[in-house]
Amino acid sequence: MSHRQKIEALVGLLLGMFVAFLSSTIVSNALPTIITELHGTQDQYTWVVTATLLASTATTPIWGKFSDLVSKKLLVQLSILIFTIGSILAGLAQSVGILIAFRVVQGLGLGGLQALVIIVIAAMFSPRERGRYQGPIAAVMSIATIAGPLIGGVIVDTSWLGWRWTFFVCVPLAVIALIVVQRTLNLPVVRRKVKIDYAGATLIAGGVSTLLIWVTLAGKNFEWSSGMSFFLCGLGIVLIAAAVWVESVVEEPIIPLRLFRDRTTSLATFASITVGVAIFGGAVFLGQYFQIARGYSPTVAGLLTLPMVIGSTLSSSISGSLITKFGRWKIFLVAGASTMTLGFFLLATIDHATSVVWIGVFLFIAGTGMGMVMQNLVLAVQNTVDASDLGAASSTITFFRSLGGAAGVSILGAVLSTHVAHLTAQGLSAIGVDATGGAGLSNLNELPDALADVVRIAYGDATARLFLIAGILGLLSLVAVAFIKERALRTQSGDEQLLAEAELIKSQQ
Repeated sequence: MSHRQKIEALVGLLLGMFVAFLSSTIVSNALPTIITELHGTQDQYTWVVTATLLASTATTPIWGKFSDLVSKKLLVQLSILIFTIGSILAGLAQSVGILIAFRVVQGLGLGGLQALVIIVIAAMFSPRERGRYQGPIAAVMSIATIAGPLIGGVIVDTSWLGWRWTFFVCVPLAVIALIVVQRTLNLPVVRRKVKIDYAGATLIAGGVSTLLIWVTLAGKNFEWSSGMSFFLCGLGIVLIAAAVWVESVVEEPIIPLRLFRDRTTSLATFASITVGVAIFGGAVFLGQYFQIARGYSPTVAGLLTLPMVIGSTLSSSISGSLITKFGRWKIFLVAGASTMTLGFFLLATIDHATSVVWIGVFLFIAGTGMGMVMQNLVLAVQNTVDASDLGAASSTITFFRSLGGAAGVSILGAVLSTHVAHLTAQGLSAIGVDATGGAGLSNLNELPDALADVVRIAYGDATARLFLIAGILGLLSLVAVAFIKERALRTQSGDEQLLAEAELIKSQQ
């Protein structure tokens, strides 16, 4: 592919990535309306979000492995097509149960897009030149994450549209991405015998899904120490253990265990888990803090997180350009992990009355660190592994980051819920009100002003604990990246390496 063809293909891939990340967040502000109109329950409310998260996280490594075996272009098109079909069907759903089922279909396509876009970019561009394109990738991820709730809120509030368009709006964008990819993406396919590890794929998906179901529902639908909790945790561990055994004996494993013999891959995987918990688990509650504790509208709450988006986009773009120019990447990983950790510890000092200006400064610092860490962890691994393992290795890092994020949202949510209940009880007792009255988020709008203020203050003060945990996890990621060994960036793209490896094998035969 010429440079122009690569840039055109990149535009289509980034559009597909934008649609994927947008679909993950656009439904958040529409959920109350959806559940009300379809007569759903609080448990179903959770599952509308969780179903997509489970499907996308569990299938990410499977899509990645397929990309090492068959045409990447075909897989990108297939994932966009599955996502589009899921979006249309979800928008037509007449019950919450059916909606959840079609959200799973959306998640299958979403898992492919999350893995394949990064893999295809690695196939087109060498590690050395890939840095300059990290800025647009980070910008797309950040803007889609922030724009989703804003767009969803506008759609729901527009009488002639309605909540179903939170699903339909992604369809034309996905179709455009499909057309652009078809016209511009032309990657060579190195033919070789394909053996799909169906047992490993099933066990990985089953084990991950079971563990995610456990951390999502524990503390809400049943206690952490209950029989159901022990059953789901045990089943998940057994399935994962079986998956590890299968992956160690099959010829074409979904996640090649040999990858973890390399120090860079092992440390980057560990760092991805802690970064996932810190970033996704910490950032997801910012909107709740701004809306509940500070009283801002959903639109304004989204705008107040812009400093994090700006910091992430700028640092990713600048660090990527410098990596391309000088060929050094570890210093940016260490600086990013340090800055991100500092930002989280600063956010751990906020309460219900902290100046919004200072919160913006803290968010900018945390976002600056995130921008240097997220994509560069993937780059470090892609620069280390053989070209034949590029897809599996890239999707493995993405998978563990998503897994950490999913677990982080649930665990930090449980921490927040417990701490809010404690602070609310203290606040009610301080003003002479019986703490067993049931004051909380569910009836916040019906409470007298004095009691509502107690709940809002509790949320404002409790949020800091989440960022304290995120800061500690940031420190762990800093330790991990500090021990990663820096290697000179390759100057061949993934496909060039793959063709070279194929020629070498052929010459040796």
